[in-house]
Amino acid sequence: MTLYQIKEAMAQVGAELNAQRDWISAHAADPETSIETIRAAKAKRDELGERFAELKEEHDRMEAETKQQMEAQPKPDEKTKKIEARAKFYRAALAQQVVPREVMALLGAVPAGDSTIGNGDNLLPVNVSNEIITEPMEINPMRQIEQVTNITNLEKPKLDFTLDDDDFVTDSETAKELAMDGDMVRFGRHKSKVKAQVSDTVYRGTTTNLVSTIENALRSGLAAKEKKVQFDANPASELAHMSFYSNSTGIRKVYGTTMLAAIMAAYADLPDMFAENARVVMRRIDYVNMISDLANGSAALWGKKPEDIIGIPVVFVDRAVKPIVGDFRYAQLNYDINTSYDTDKDVDKGLYKFVLTAWFDHQILLKSAFRIAEVGQDPNPADDEPTVVDVKTVAALPATDIKEGTVYVLTATDGDRAAGTMWIYANSDWIQYGA
Repeated sequence: MTLYQIKEAMAQVGAELNAQRDWISAHAADPETSIETIRAAKAKRDELGERFAELKEEHDRMEAETKQQMEAQPKPDEKTKKIEARAKFYRAALAQQVVPREVMALLGAVPAGDSTIGNGDNLLPVNVSNEIITEPMEINPMRQIEQVTNITNLEKPKLDFTLDDDDFVTDSETAKELAMDGDMVRFGRHKSKVKAQVSDTVYRGTTTNLVSTIENALRSGLAAKEKKVQFDANPASELAHMSFYSNSTGIRKVYGTTMLAAIMAAYADLPDMFAENARVVMRRIDYVNMISDLANGSAALWGKKPEDIIGIPVVFVDRAVKPIVGDFRYAQLNYDINTSYDTDKDVDKGLYKFVLTAWFDHQILLKSAFRIAEVGQDPNPADDEPTVVDVKTVAALPATDIKEGTVYVLTATDGDRAAGTMWIYANSDWIQYGA
């Protein structure tokens, strides 16, 4: 018998036992009921009691086993609970149904139309927003090196430190920028819509597949939008301040006859306070072509990390058509906290649409923290600055056949010149480049 069948049998025998007890109590004092009838009823009562006891013993044993089996089963962890909750949220939203309150609570959301908390219609739950917007993602590598925040009406200082001495910024370009543009940055709100399309089979499929399909689509859309505004060469006027390449941003261009020479020159041009944490953001194809030219058929350079060759870490972004060298802690992406969503369904195609509306801004906090590496001749070269035409790696500086305008990067210690330093021959002497 199953546990359910035993419970039914116990209920039936228990009802008969109670009825027998009630009959004995009602007829025990009745002189018209013979004592033999009373004794027979008592025997029946005892028999039912034994039957009930047997059933209860078996019931308790089976219930204990079932409880033990349930306790032995792995309980869903917090990650699984959150995925299931997000799936319930998406299914209800796509079907334009009311999202269960317990799901909204688990996802940190304001219930829609809650009179005690406020109207939360179509506000994306906080935990879902954090997963999609704030968490770092590989499809936009800039998120690995820039600050990403989720704050409404964000204002922040361009420099994270101050000193009592007003002249603590020794770099004249940075000091001039702070004096002209102020030392605070105010983030604005620029609307961005991202659509995730979900087929009917995915909608009715597993929770994990539904959640990953929607959130991966939204992340990809946001990443594409972010990279577009960060590297747009011809942005709309209201978005121009977001782009590293925009003329209105005013990032200095540094020139070299080759891409490697331009990158080296850009890095050497950075002030000390930015050079220590500098990165190069460039396209992978440009890096491969650059190393191919530098290696000149040798396989030695291909096994090295980019920072071992260039001297600073490299981040690959497909939209970075011109390498950008700088300290990317001085660029920041901020999303307004009130991200909203909407849904629709294309009946003919059998597609659900989950539309996310986000408000964001990208600010270059200090343009003096960055340089754009340009291949070509500087149209306005400085009189005292040697022109870089090539870059070579050497174990020791050459004594003869010195190439004019070539930066030599030491791969080993050469006298009192440390490995990794860069040198250029100008005015009949070796000068440490970038020092």
